[in-house]
Amino acid sequence: MASHSGLDVLVIGEALIDIVETGSWATEHVGGSPANVALGLGRRGVRCALLTQLGEDPRGAAVVDHLEESGVQVLSASFTLPHTSTAVAHIATDGQAQYEFDLIWDALPAVHVPTPRVLHTGSIAAFLEPGAASVRLALQASRAAHITFDPNIRPALMPPHPEALQVFEATAALATAVKMSDQDAAWLYPHLSPDEVIDIVLSHGPRLVAITMGSEGAIVASGQDRVRIPAVSVAAVDTIGAGDTFMASLIHSLLHDPTIGDRAGLERLGADAVHAAAITVSRAGADLPWAREL
Repeated sequence: MASHSGLDVLVIGEALIDIVETGSWATEHVGGSPANVALGLGRRGVRCALLTQLGEDPRGAAVVDHLEESGVQVLSASFTLPHTSTAVAHIATDGQAQYEFDLIWDALPAVHVPTPRVLHTGSIAAFLEPGAASVRLALQASRAAHITFDPNIRPALMPPHPEALQVFEATAALATAVKMSDQDAAWLYPHLSPDEVIDIVLSHGPRLVAITMGSEGAIVASGQDRVRIPAVSVAAVDTIGAGDTFMASLIHSLLHDPTIGDRAGLERLGADAVHAAAITVSRAGADLPWAREL
């Protein structure tokens, strides 16, 4: 296993192959929300490692090559599956993606790495058993300065709603910062407004909560301040990876301002994240921006 001395961020979660279907065309891209977050951090020059679950097959090799080209270290303990997971993304005319998954998420192996400054997890890895419980144990045991969490709800893979909500709130309670989309918020808390959802999530202990709202921008809140961030006008190609880009940008901001910051800091954090996500939306697939583009 490679050395991880001075690790800024450790991401724990799924990496897979997105098979993107648009009309009669299909292309394969490396995906998975946690893997995309790691990708976005690596492209910003952050020292980032990923603990995931892959098969020793061509698709697993493609995942590693893609991430390593962007500066992400994929831990060798990630090769645990009989085959690499896939998600078929059907792209509608408005650019929104609907997914069909062939995915396994097992209990995590015992892996020893130095404590990162930030530990991130989210999406399927936080909900799908038997692996989700071991992810929460890793969060509980972590001495990272920040733990970040993006539920990135995939309804087809969720347990029944009461159980999923319980898992979400238990995981959010371990986190410093939680990022959600408005669709995540609506699925978890039907009939509540984004501001009401933010109030509930903050009550569980995170110091920062962000909700992205697509063309309406985002809300970023701490216990003391709440700001609305306007969207950046862009010609959208698809939304794949947009939320992951926002998450990676948020983590990048935490690395540089680990105290979360005042209202002005929230505005900077939110504006940077919305701008970065707009770049991803303007091109196909989870092609997150590089530092030079920001």
